[in-house]
Amino acid sequence: MKLAENVMHFARVLRRAGLKLGPASMLDATAAAAAVDVLRRDELYWALHAVLVTRPEDHDLYDQAFRLFWRDPFGAHQAMALLLPHARAARTAPDVSRRVAEAMAPARDKGTATERVDIDAAMTWAADEVLRTRDFDQMSADELRRARAVVTTMELVVRPLPTRRGERAPRGRVDVARSFRESLRSGAATLCFRRPARRPPPLVALCDISGSMGRYSELLLTFLHALTAHRPRVSTFLFATRLTNVTRTLRRRDVDAALARCGREANDWAGGTRLGACLREFNRAWSRRVLAQGAVVLLISDGLDRDPGPELAVEAERLHKSCRRLVWLNPLLRYAGFEPLAIGVKALLPHVDEHRPVHNLDSLEALARSLRAR
Repeated sequence: MKLAENVMHFARVLRRAGLKLGPASMLDATAAAAAVDVLRRDELYWALHAVLVTRPEDHDLYDQAFRLFWRDPFGAHQAMALLLPHARAARTAPDVSRRVAEAMAPARDKGTATERVDIDAAMTWAADEVLRTRDFDQMSADELRRARAVVTTMELVVRPLPTRRGERAPRGRVDVARSFRESLRSGAATLCFRRPARRPPPLVALCDISGSMGRYSELLLTFLHALTAHRPRVSTFLFATRLTNVTRTLRRRDVDAALARCGREANDWAGGTRLGACLREFNRAWSRRVLAQGAVVLLISDGLDRDPGPELAVEAERLHKSCRRLVWLNPLLRYAGFEPLAIGVKALLPHVDEHRPVHNLDSLEALARSLRAR
């Protein structure tokens, strides 16, 4: 009976951390725990994992919550560090998600109700200005929901380009064919004019979903889902150890269903990164299909390649020559002391038009302003 209660409380912790769990999940978790030897930690870990984790992006949260809830002293020390009211808490405990620490606070606290309210208020309150500058990786579950709501309303307007097609205009080049037709129709000499039609260029996003990208991939995929809903020519590819085209998947109206489908299609989610091989696959199989008419490419990655080599520089140069503009969005630029020391970063930098941070809402809005102005 005690085991069933503990499993139920553990499922509640995961739900507070952001996992989508209901009463049926708690019953399945209780049955799974009863079917294994609970004295063996690995068996209990994977039995609960099988019924409680339904999305690849939830694995890290589950792993941290399991270590903390089932009496891991080191993990509990890290979670308590996040609850302490000092500004450097996030740096002292980088391995524990803020969402997990917030979810664990009510479960571990055996004190008075007033103490629980004080901790919860300190962890979850954030004004709009704080939310806009909060790092995606350090957001609580409530802040993450609010950030996703803001991201879904963002618009990315790329400056339109002139095309070969023409459109009517009050002045410009004389449209001989239309002028002749209008003259026959009205019985009087009529001059019509035309000018090149302007159209926003296609937008292509290459999003890194390796383990080092963490929460950034999920928020940026929400952003790309909103772009796909509002723009006709948006193509999205995910990559870690291989390339996956999820353009059609992101056209689903429900963002949660679209992201869940992306997690099932990309089997290499939260794995290593083979950036050079994935760029080579994109250049050979997809560049001619999606990079026409002056496409703008958003490369979303930290540039940390598992096996960097000369191939990465060659493929990055080819990608740069195939598109109108290549913008590298790197979450590592959130650090003031960032230096391009990694081999992959050094190989990419000479072949990008712009290197921008992408770690909070302000950085996304700055990206939108930059593309609108150019």
